[in-house]
Amino acid sequence: MHRSLALLACCAGPFLPLAPAAAQDSALVPRPEPRATLTLAEAIRQGRLHSPAYQQTLNNANPARWGVRNAYGNFLPTIQAASGIGYTGSGESQFGAFFQRTSSFVSSSYQLGLQWQLDGRVLAGPSQQRALERATTQDIESAGVALVADITTQYLDVLAAVAQTEVAREQVRRNDEFLRLAQTRYRVGQATLLDVRQAQVTRGTSQVALLRAYQAENEAKLELFRRMGVEPPVPVQEVALTDSFPVTPPAYELDSLLALAARQNPALRALQEREAAARANVRAVRSDFFPRLTAQAGWAGFTQQYTSTDQLVAGELASAQAAAANCQFNNQVRSALNLGGETPDCFGAAGLNPTGTALSDATLQRIRSQNDVFPFDFRSQPFQASLTISLPIFTGFGRSLRLAQAREQQQDADESLRAQALQVRTSVQARYLALRTAYQAIGVQAESREAAREQLRLAQDRYRVGIGSALEVVDAQAAVQRAEGDYVTAVYDYHRALAALEAAVGRPLR
Repeated sequence: MHRSLALLACCAGPFLPLAPAAAQDSALVPRPEPRATLTLAEAIRQGRLHSPAYQQTLNNANPARWGVRNAYGNFLPTIQAASGIGYTGSGESQFGAFFQRTSSFVSSSYQLGLQWQLDGRVLAGPSQQRALERATTQDIESAGVALVADITTQYLDVLAAVAQTEVAREQVRRNDEFLRLAQTRYRVGQATLLDVRQAQVTRGTSQVALLRAYQAENEAKLELFRRMGVEPPVPVQEVALTDSFPVTPPAYELDSLLALAARQNPALRALQEREAAARANVRAVRSDFFPRLTAQAGWAGFTQQYTSTDQLVAGELASAQAAAANCQFNNQVRSALNLGGETPDCFGAAGLNPTGTALSDATLQRIRSQNDVFPFDFRSQPFQASLTISLPIFTGFGRSLRLAQAREQQQDADESLRAQALQVRTSVQARYLALRTAYQAIGVQAESREAAREQLRLAQDRYRVGIGSALEVVDAQAAVQRAEGDYVTAVYDYHRALAALEAAVGRPLR
């Protein structure tokens, strides 16, 4: 993912022009040849792909979409299916006051149920979930705006740190020149050893400042990659930032900025959608006072198969023998009374063999066939269906409590929306004023920098011809370093203020 950075490219120069450094300066803080470059657009793209905080916000999109699907799915019936198998061992079962020996058997069953319900909560669900989905979308966009502002600000901090490093490097170069001049004047007797020592101390102080500025620059780069959510592709000393940010007079109008923020600020729009969702929730809760329509339908079936047919055969044999005996008795009565119509084969009619001592083969086959039903030869149960209209009359004021809570949530959402609108207006106005102030500060600091440079030139000329002191030069050099550093700070404060204004409005302005 890091190879998207342009490797082995040249680095564009920082805001301040680079000055040639002395040999001691280059050895103290060498600036290696850049092996990777990074633009602001690429930094933002990497941040959108890898920033942990932004990815956490993106993860909310999928549940929000399923919330809308679920709301529409509530208009459809719910279907439930169940199936099971069982085993019951042999033993004695009690039937009232009697006990009966039963054989072990296996069983299976299925159930298929359908239920459909319609009430006010179902009707209000889609509008509420769509509002919440739009709020989530605006939350993601707000997180994107915050990510862009965060990475842009840190990108500017890196450029500012690079510029401050060059300011410190230029100061070291000046102090090197001042030390050489003091040493030359000392050798010809036009300066004292105190001047040389003063120049050495001043050069050492500037070298320490350069080391610290370079460390701050590298730490700023590390922080930039952390906010992007990636590791640097190469050592940060070899990463160069290539974008430049020209200073242009701010041509924005406060009223248009406020109107744009009111329409498009994603944080404000997210609260507007949540307020709409709260209104839909009030309608849903109020529907608890109205009837609810419920429809149900169900299908079921079962099987029961004995593991042994001996008990079934014994029971069938006893019944068949009783039927055969009854048949023979009827034949005797009809024969005695000359009624006719006797049954010729009572044993065969009852399902017994010719001797009447056992069941016939056909009867045994029928018993086994009727018992062989496990697990899928289900015996269907009667179809069941119902349609119900229900209206709770009294629920212990539960409905009134829920309605009061929903109205309170709506009122809280209204106040949150109003507070956010005030916050957005205040932030836009404050960032607008800060931008104007930062632009004016650049002009003031530019004049101060030119004055400090002129002061240093005069102090150096005075010292070179012997009418000025080393202390004057040291003070002038310190003044130049402060002025150049303040100018760099003013320039990047302007760009930071513009990035903050864009974040407050919620939309890019450049």
